[in-house]
Amino acid sequence: MKSFALFKKDWESELRTRYAINALAMFVLVTISVIMFSIGDEKITEYLTGGLLWVVIFFSAMSGLSRAFVSEEERGTTLTLQLIASPTTIFSGKLLFNLILVFLMNIAITILFSMLFDSFVVKNLSLFIVAFLLGNIGIAISSTIIAAIISKASSKGTLYPVLSFPILLPLILTLLELTKFSMDGNSISSSIVEIAVLFSYDVIMGTASYLLFDFIWKD
Repeated sequence: MKSFALFKKDWESELRTRYAINALAMFVLVTISVIMFSIGDEKITEYLTGGLLWVVIFFSAMSGLSRAFVSEEERGTTLTLQLIASPTTIFSGKLLFNLILVFLMNIAITILFSMLFDSFVVKNLSLFIVAFLLGNIGIAISSTIIAAIISKASSKGTLYPVLSFPILLPLILTLLELTKFSMDGNSISSSIVEIAVLFSYDVIMGTASYLLFDFIWKD
């Protein structure tokens, strides 16, 4: 219940300030507009649109998910949270907030891509949905623990993408492969290795995040 209360606090605060929502929306709109103007009338391949989708998703996450813990440091509420809730509760609440934000953002990006790019055609929707769900969970978990780490640093703005890239790179590469498979119409059974990699990534990152967060938060 405390985790949900923390999520509710962050969500209500976000609705008032709209910092992350505005940052994500502006980045997505500007990025997709630049891509469309750069392409012009040229026809791009299906695989390229699939790759561009995850590139936009990755950099959108970099622009809007870094403030999960930075906002607590700026408002001076970190000590209060440490006194009233356990590290596991705090991380769960922040993770839930980032999960909701990531899913809303990425669903909107995917819908825009399907509307604006004719070559973005997914032949096996089930495979794409599985990859989409596992990928978003992985992005949310990784972004949350990275946000906790950089909240203690002085150069918060530049450190977030630097740490995120090597951590999220295996996830993005696997998602690119699965997106390609879904565009080719491959079955889920033939892509089980890549799905297992995604699932393992989520489990490992989730377990490591909960184990490490206690030390990060109390540092």
